[in-house]
Amino acid sequence: MEPIIIRPQPGPQEMFLSTPVDIAFYGGAAGGGKTYALLMECLRHINNKHFGATIFRRNSNQIKNEGGLWDNAKQMYMPIGGIPLENPRPTIRFRSGAKITFAHLQYENDKFGYQGAQIPLIGFDEITHFTASQFWYMLSRNRSTCGVRPYIRGTTNPDADSWVAKFIQWYWDAETGYAIPERSGKIRYFTRMGDEIIWGDTPDDVVKQSPDIIQEQVKSFTFIASKLSDNKILMEKDPGYLGALRAQGTVERERLENGNWLIRPSAGLYFKRSQVQVVNAIPHNVVEWVRSWDLAATVPSTANPDPDATAGVLMGRLDNGMFIVADVQRAQVTANEVRNLTRNIATIDRAKHKYVRITVPQDPGQAGKDQAASYIKHLAGFNVATIRPSGNKVTRAEPFSAQWQAGNVLVLAGPWNEKYFSELEAFPESVHDDMVDASSDAFNTLATITSWGGFVS
Repeated sequence: MEPIIIRPQPGPQEMFLSTPVDIAFYGGAAGGGKTYALLMECLRHINNKHFGATIFRRNSNQIKNEGGLWDNAKQMYMPIGGIPLENPRPTIRFRSGAKITFAHLQYENDKFGYQGAQIPLIGFDEITHFTASQFWYMLSRNRSTCGVRPYIRGTTNPDADSWVAKFIQWYWDAETGYAIPERSGKIRYFTRMGDEIIWGDTPDDVVKQSPDIIQEQVKSFTFIASKLSDNKILMEKDPGYLGALRAQGTVERERLENGNWLIRPSAGLYFKRSQVQVVNAIPHNVVEWVRSWDLAATVPSTANPDPDATAGVLMGRLDNGMFIVADVQRAQVTANEVRNLTRNIATIDRAKHKYVRITVPQDPGQAGKDQAASYIKHLAGFNVATIRPSGNKVTRAEPFSAQWQAGNVLVLAGPWNEKYFSELEAFPESVHDDMVDASSDAFNTLATITSWGGFVS
């Protein structure tokens, strides 16, 4: 039998696996082999019977997602004798007694479940998903009596609003947001006093900055930048992955492909009217229609002259993969008028386009369920379904934005165009986002309709 060889790829991954620092963060873009590197780090200690590592994801479902952390762990560790255990939490045990545990810190107070713990190696898969207080608390649990010097490793994608962006700011350009190549892997030293991080090029540089700092509290740190282009194996096995990154909208592409630590959602980055084609007629090759509603029931008043509006977006999918926004209704009217509007538009849509699916949102809680059930009854005779919005508004809009920016969306000329374009171009900083939400729901519904008329589960 040929020996099993597990080794890092040359470049950033190898640098990450060889750095001697107390704390190292690795990544800054998608596809750089971050999770694989984190799992490899544990291998150097698996013959130590007293060794234990814990690798965290923020949510438990992120651990067991298809092709995610747990699947990769089993794929790597089982051929070399690792025994996977599912309960009480996912754990890989080795014959020596060493173990690697996979856990989550979904809620802020989950960190206190580790009071008294001694964890020689702590890994954070996607460190920006964790709060600063979770990280600093777990640093206090990073202790060892097994002969392994305690240390922390984390992987990351960029997030301009995270504490991580500020913590590693020396490693990326404050004007462009991109990693500075010559600083990648450089070792720096720091300590934390209160909420202040004190940095230095040497431990003595840190100690000299305050008489309250002692040598023992100074930690070494590095950030190692990587991109998809550094992961030759993934590029060969899945050449389409680069295309998938480039199909993202501006914000996500800058973050995930280019590793931009400054990019954040702002007006004009998701939708521009110059990115779509306005047409005078509906193409003949529309294969599916959806009208999605974002519901409100408030009329303008002296106290609230510009309330949220009810918005209904009619969107079609063409047989060539493109999409068309064919009609947008927007009204600031009473609840009874909203109900009349939705049914009247449903009747008009059916007369024009024959078969049109309708979606209405179901807000959390019993009131949301009751409203959704009421609308299904109200629109009896039409194909209507409820949608439970998940994620924030930006996350929901990103799939539609990606197609919009790629030039795959047509807009039918109409008197509603100007208000529609203005709201979308101002998103996510716009005062209102009713038409954006309705557009997101319509697009996401069309994207999940299978070719035989059902929905992808």
